[in-house]
Amino acid sequence: MKAILSMALFLGACGLAAAADDKAADPVGKWNCEYEIGGQQRTSTLEIKKEGDKYLGTMSWPNQKDEKIKDLKFKDGKLTFSAVRKLMDNEIPIDYTLTIEGDKLKGKGEAEFGGDKQEFDIEGKREKKDK
Repeated sequence: MKAILSMALFLGACGLAAAADDKAADPVGKWNCEYEIGGQQRTSTLEIKKEGDKYLGTMSWPNQKDEKIKDLKFKDGKLTFSAVRKLMDNEIPIDYTLTIEGDKLKGKGEAEFGGDKQEFDIEGKREKKDK
């Protein structure tokens, strides 16, 4: 009986820890991101909001603002979505897979341009809210 009770308490504590981890990995906020493509340092801003049980967001670059992101999913600390980067007359679809830990994100972007796929590392930090 003690073994069953101990196991139940242990599993309950694990469930609480997992719930706390998911909350700690909350994607909501404004994220300042940095990455490198072609030897050049680049920046973008990712903004995520939650409406009901659904996440919505936009991606902005220095010369393109508030591009709505598509297929936004968040599960187990992993955030995935797609965005379209517009450069001159080109539209470049980019797929992102990011891991969120506290106020930091890290992951990869994969873009297809001219039939070639290019992958790049991306990191970001959540903007602190003014108090």
